[in-house]
Amino acid sequence: MADVSLKEAALIVGVVAACYWNSLFCGFVFDDVSAILDNKDLHPSTPLRNLFQNDFWGTPMSEVTGVVGRAELLSSIFFLAAFLSYTKSKGPDNTIVWTPIAVTVFLVAVATLCKEQGITVVGICCVYEVFIAQGYTLPALLDTAVQILRGKGSIPFSMLQTLLKLIVLMFSTLLLVVVRVQVIQSQLPVFTRFDNPAAVSPSPARQLTFNYLLPVNAWLLLNPSELCCDWTMGTIPLVESLLDIRNIATLTFFCFLGSLMVFSLRYPGDSSKTVLMALCLIVLPFIPASNLFFPVGFVVAERVLYVPSMGFCILVAHGWKKLSNKSVLRKISWVCLAAVLFTHALKTLHRNWDWESEYTLFMSALKVNKNNAKLWNNVGHALENEKNFERALQFFIQATQVQPDDIGAHMNVGRTYKNLNKTKEAEESYMIAKSLMPQIIPGKKYAARVAPNHLNVYINLANLIRTNESRLEEADQLYRQAISMRPDFKQAYISRGELLLKMNKPLKAKEAYLRALELDRTNADLWYNLAIVYIELKDPTEALKNFNRALELNPTHKLALFNSALLMQESGDARLRPEAKQRLLHYVKEEPQDSNGYFNLGMLAMDDKKDMEAEAWMKKAIRLQPNFRSALFNLALLYSQTGKELMALPVLEDLLRYYPDHTKGLILKGDILMNQKKDIVGAKMCFEKILELDPNNVQGKHNLCVVYFEEKDLIKAEKCLVETLALAPHEEYIQRHLNIVRSKIASLGAMEQLSLPSDGTAATEAKKNSFQNLKEAKSEKRTTQSTDDNKEYSKTKKSIEKSIVDNETPKKSTKEIKDIEKKRVAALKRLEEIERILNGE
Repeated sequence: MADVSLKEAALIVGVVAACYWNSLFCGFVFDDVSAILDNKDLHPSTPLRNLFQNDFWGTPMSEVTGVVGRAELLSSIFFLAAFLSYTKSKGPDNTIVWTPIAVTVFLVAVATLCKEQGITVVGICCVYEVFIAQGYTLPALLDTAVQILRGKGSIPFSMLQTLLKLIVLMFSTLLLVVVRVQVIQSQLPVFTRFDNPAAVSPSPARQLTFNYLLPVNAWLLLNPSELCCDWTMGTIPLVESLLDIRNIATLTFFCFLGSLMVFSLRYPGDSSKTVLMALCLIVLPFIPASNLFFPVGFVVAERVLYVPSMGFCILVAHGWKKLSNKSVLRKISWVCLAAVLFTHALKTLHRNWDWESEYTLFMSALKVNKNNAKLWNNVGHALENEKNFERALQFFIQATQVQPDDIGAHMNVGRTYKNLNKTKEAEESYMIAKSLMPQIIPGKKYAARVAPNHLNVYINLANLIRTNESRLEEADQLYRQAISMRPDFKQAYISRGELLLKMNKPLKAKEAYLRALELDRTNADLWYNLAIVYIELKDPTEALKNFNRALELNPTHKLALFNSALLMQESGDARLRPEAKQRLLHYVKEEPQDSNGYFNLGMLAMDDKKDMEAEAWMKKAIRLQPNFRSALFNLALLYSQTGKELMALPVLEDLLRYYPDHTKGLILKGDILMNQKKDIVGAKMCFEKILELDPNNVQGKHNLCVVYFEEKDLIKAEKCLVETLALAPHEEYIQRHLNIVRSKIASLGAMEQLSLPSDGTAATEAKKNSFQNLKEAKSEKRTTQSTDDNKEYSKTKKSIEKSIVDNETPKKSTKEIKDIEKKRVAALKRLEEIERILNGE
């Protein structure tokens, strides 16, 4: 092994830095999104053991596992470290040093954890031990074997030591293979004909194509001018005949490779040893990706050439050294080396910019290969992420034209049509994709035949048609069909649970979510959705438990924070309010622009009688959403309850400007105009507006009757109260007021009907009593969310709302009922006083 000086190391680092500095300005693209941004294994809350149970993408290795498991760079580091460690296992007089061997076994295991091809370093160590460390050649080994078989000699001691070292290495390798097989539960990766068309092709196309891919990879090493990030699908057409001219490239490659192998194995000397090690580094690490032992998920992959490129570089360097040692070719060899380094450095700099974004990456790939539908799809995805649906649709349609039987491409077309609100075209595309799916084979796992992500066509189609209330059963059938194809298809259970909730079948929805939780108990969304089911089942205790479970898994789960806080608030348990407040504060920290969070903090403050704090939260909600219906009304209500009725008027004006038909707002405004502003005309207009909107509104009609009384029109007031009593015959206060008015009419006589006693106390007291009913009602009714803001706060359920102020009577806590009763008793006492005054007692 050659020693590297500090200057040489610094030169190498400098060249690498110069070539790759611009890559620092590029984003996460292609596999980076799944492997880094969306990988749950990188979350701080993920247990460390998951790193050894899941693959590079964060997916359990017992599921969708591919050959591309780990990062090539990381694997290569431990690959080389293991080999360098093994080179120190030979002691003086050919003795065995076991410590480097133990370190080698450990580093091999680590390299294999990084990427499966790391295990091939064991083969390189074996070749190094036999042909480099011990200095054997293939003829010498064959001669020794023949002598032993003829009984003319025994195995040399050095060879026994070599065998012992190799046995230890091979046994360790076998153990690693067994562990790896156990981890994937003895299942090979599942790929489709789109990933690797040759793998599912008949003979001789399969063999001819696989062999042709070897010179293709060799050419990429020799001339990396046209690079492509994805070589799947139709990138390289199948070699289907012996007469295909591409077979000449295959034959040439094997001839050249064979000659190098003969040279390296047959002849002694440093040159042959160098070539042998170079060939080992090229061939052995490439074997897992060669389709020799099992099919892989790609046609060509530049990443698998990283370790083989080391061997290729050794061959190039060895050849250049041979040329430069000749005086005639010395100058030209240096010129050629400088040209190669310069052009490759420029190519690297230019190529780095291709990885700036997903759009630039896949567009650069399309310049190399336009026959790969996956590339057209990926450009479409990049544009889709930028909300450029029109352009994305063009690329998705092109993908279907390049590969008409590509299910994923048709799914992409359907999804984009849906985003463009073209539901008819979307359904047609999904139906085409569905028609390309194979027939269901009862009892057979669907994953064994087609890529599991293609099952999403059932999910997407069902999600599309479920917007039509008349097609809910049809959507449910699609979900069940997906589950029958793949019983462990988690997303199907989740989506079906949402649908069953919409169909008002919470018990079946509960079953669906529990089945999904059997497959994934670490999914916070599942626990959240199950909590929503328990709310539908009127079980708030279990709902809160599931909300808490979701927050244990994901403390920043915004929907769980928001809705669990509302559930605590609605429970009426004052002990839960501090925690509810903390969760809402956490929520507004995560969603600072959501006015609902501040509004509900205001409602909590109102419950705690913290009027100033409630006012501040309500104002913040209104600043974010000036037309926030419930926030406007409850702020006005807060002012009215705290003796700031005149401050409530401008708030009510804003409310009624946005919502002219807000009945409770009109009642409250009329109340303030009557009692505070003494504006009978304005109050009358409010009550008349209410009756225009709802002629049977008892509260509005009764208050209008009081206006007639205040206007000294007793006959009209009597008629009005009779009509009001007909609407609410069981309301005692209306009957009592009617009796008072009739008594007054009788006592005054026909000539005095239009006049009232000079003492205005009776009218004032009657007015106050009349509006007491409104004050009771408004103190009872508040909302937690705008009634017009119907956006969903979960995949399955609108956010939980408190009783709506407009039309419904809410469920009240025991304390609220007691407060109301106290007010009612006080109102009755005042009513008795008014009756005594009106009766002249």
